[in-house]
Amino acid sequence: MSNFTALYDSCVLYPAPLRDLLMHLALTDLYRAKWTDQIHEEWMRNVLKNRPDIKIEQLERTRHLMNENVRDCLVSHYEEIIPSLRLPDPNDRHVLAAGIHCNAAVIVTYNLKDFPRKETEKFGIEVQHPDDFLVDLIDLSPRLVFAAVHRCRLSLKNPPKNPHEYLEYLANQNLPKTIKKLESSHQYI
Repeated sequence: MSNFTALYDSCVLYPAPLRDLLMHLALTDLYRAKWTDQIHEEWMRNVLKNRPDIKIEQLERTRHLMNENVRDCLVSHYEEIIPSLRLPDPNDRHVLAAGIHCNAAVIVTYNLKDFPRKETEKFGIEVQHPDDFLVDLIDLSPRLVFAAVHRCRLSLKNPPKNPHEYLEYLANQNLPKTIKKLESSHQYI
């Protein structure tokens, strides 16, 4: 297993298509994926707020499967770091604190502005948009990433998606560079 650690912010776990892909990638051992119970609570609370058709039991099952299948994924005992951190939104301090505590090299988030570089660099943490994170993974190990993308696509059953439909599915996640890389290689099919 890699020593490279990536902490997922709740905003990248909120959309099911991206969450599913990130979970499949976490199983490749290219990096160690991490999150906290508080991060789980955030994405789940927002899904329930925006999707009344989804029940808490469904999300709890997803949470359980994530925690069960990704080795050593939960970060805990980071709370004492929170008060010492300064971020534009104090509600994001728990994410940076967890990243510091687990020695994350990167925090994967859509909310780049919420984690100013001058603050995160103090702790050796880079903040990356999921599109940049995925492109870096493809560049690092295309075979493993394409295999994970393929497994992720095949896991979709309701409805199943062909390669073209899957790329359209991902297009809604603001991942243009990733999609371009996937389109340029037929290995992911």
